[in-house]
Amino acid sequence: MHKDAATFYDEWPSRMNAMKAAPGGADIGRAFGPFFQGLMKDTTAEGGLSAKQKELIALAIGVASRCESCIYAHVEKCLKAGASPREVMDAAGVAVMMGGGPVYTYATVVSEALAQCEKMAQVH
Repeated sequence: MHKDAATFYDEWPSRMNAMKAAPGGADIGRAFGPFFQGLMKDTTAEGGLSAKQKELIALAIGVASRCESCIYAHVEKCLKAGASPREVMDAAGVAVMMGGGPVYTYATVVSEALAQCEKMAQVH
């Protein structure tokens, strides 16, 4: 879907806005946004998972599912939630262990996303 991390991070917002033009797309966005935000919030006060833990899980599932967009999005969200690059790569490693060789090839996407997020952080 995407050629590299830089292209993904540059184009992703406009690509997601394209969903609004699809029949029912605006309704899907209005429903998914609050669902996503509610589920991914920190629930440690209630005995649940932190936002960082949830993002690491989402990243691992994205890797295991071989979804490049998911990987790019959740690497960035992991870092914003306080995960270290080591934690991000550990989550990718767990996904590889569960998914085997085909998933292993997507660990490179995680590494590329980490490098691009680091570059973007230096710019801001």
